[in-house]
Amino acid sequence: MRARDRAYEALREDIVSWRLAPGTVLAEVEQAERLGVSRTPVREALSRLTAEGLAVAERRRGVVVAELSVADLDQLFELRETLESRAAALAASRGDRERFARLHELFRAATDQLGSPTEVEGYYRLVGELDGALDAECGNAYLALSLRQLRPHLQRLRRLAHDNPARLRDSAREHAEIAGAIAAGNPGLAAAATTMHLHASLDHLHHSQRGRGILSPAGTPQDPNPQESESR
Repeated sequence: MRARDRAYEALREDIVSWRLAPGTVLAEVEQAERLGVSRTPVREALSRLTAEGLAVAERRRGVVVAELSVADLDQLFELRETLESRAAALAASRGDRERFARLHELFRAATDQLGSPTEVEGYYRLVGELDGALDAECGNAYLALSLRQLRPHLQRLRRLAHDNPARLRDSAREHAEIAGAIAAGNPGLAAAATTMHLHASLDHLHHSQRGRGILSPAGTPQDPNPQESESR
């Protein structure tokens, strides 16, 4: 893998996992030293992340991790519902049912196992596997591309529920229902199960972020002086 691709993948993962919090300054020298590459690959990676909306270029501070606001939350979910519900319906009519039957069983098992951080990380990997299955099995390359472009932003949002085991267990059950509906070859039920899951997720996020303008994981204090965020 090229240095610029390694830098991009590492920075992207750090952003979507909140290891690099919104507002963090992505200084080229600092990130190059941290990632063990030269400044040029980092500069190219930052340009790519900026084009994807995961970072923004500010006049005084340079490139920083993009903030997520309540308005962003609503707009992302509006688009997400349109794309994911349609993808689930198409996968139910076109996809490999055995693939989704396996995912259905894995999500059912995950429902009773979520508790430790290790199990939570495993759950997120399982969600990623379902995402990949939808991309591959919906039979629409343009729809799959749109979903892949949206997912980094959605992955950031998922982490807002990281410290809520009850919501994660509910989410696992909802994912099991989606996979089960697709495995059963029922497009209407697959779309409906996806819509119900997204509405529940959005309601939970609104509740957990009540009173906040800029989104952050529960229990994470908002930085009163964003110009000091380099130390995060």
